[in-house]
Amino acid sequence: MALTHEPTAPYHSAQDALRVLETVARRSAGVTDAELARRTGLRAERLTALLRMLRREGYVEQITDGAYVAGAALARLGAAHGREQALRETLQQTLNRLRDSLGAAVYISRYVDGEVRVTQYAAGPSTPAVHEWVDFRVSAHAHAVGKSLLGQLDHRARREHLARYKMPRLTSRTITSDKVLLSRLEAQPPTVPVLDLQEYAVGTVCAAVPITAGSAVGALALSLPVAHAHRLRQAAEKLNRSAAPVLLSLTI
Repeated sequence: MALTHEPTAPYHSAQDALRVLETVARRSAGVTDAELARRTGLRAERLTALLRMLRREGYVEQITDGAYVAGAALARLGAAHGREQALRETLQQTLNRLRDSLGAAVYISRYVDGEVRVTQYAAGPSTPAVHEWVDFRVSAHAHAVGKSLLGQLDHRARREHLARYKMPRLTSRTITSDKVLLSRLEAQPPTVPVLDLQEYAVGTVCAAVPITAGSAVGALALSLPVAHAHRLRQAAEKLNRSAAPVLLSLTI
């Protein structure tokens, strides 16, 4: 299975953050922001934003003299024992923060062994999750998660998926033509969020962005009740800008 996407802004942010973390991890006594700038080659403004994100996510801590050291989240993810559980906990904390920041339910999904899988999500009373009235695995043509994941595959893999799963009409807005869907997937810019405007479920709108590095295909998504559809595009852009911590956790 080949990928067709170009690196997105979250991908570049995660790669820059990894450079910072590698430098911090090598200096157990701490490293200043000035030294980080020299060793990573990052501009001061860029480095400041990354350090703010890394502190918020618990990957680095600032000690009394202002230097940066490895944080608790980095230590948990770096330990072989319990790594899977640590990753889930770290991702859940990040998703909870995104839910509260966006005012929307948020989801992590993966394309594994030819299947769409929502692996984690964060929702709440004021940010309800999508009601899975049709299995997400068989309705990738209709929802933002599925279209984002399919959009990251090559043409052959997309056609193979659609050959296994037909395209029933779930709402009046659902695309049911594989030619139309494939054409739209080809035309979708990789840096622009994929939208679902009541294509999967009446009363719900969604958006998804890629969180893919290497050969692992993933997406970060949000959903809103249709009464909040006016917030969708702005929330989707914010989701795109906020995806780096999720991608970073999956990369470390």
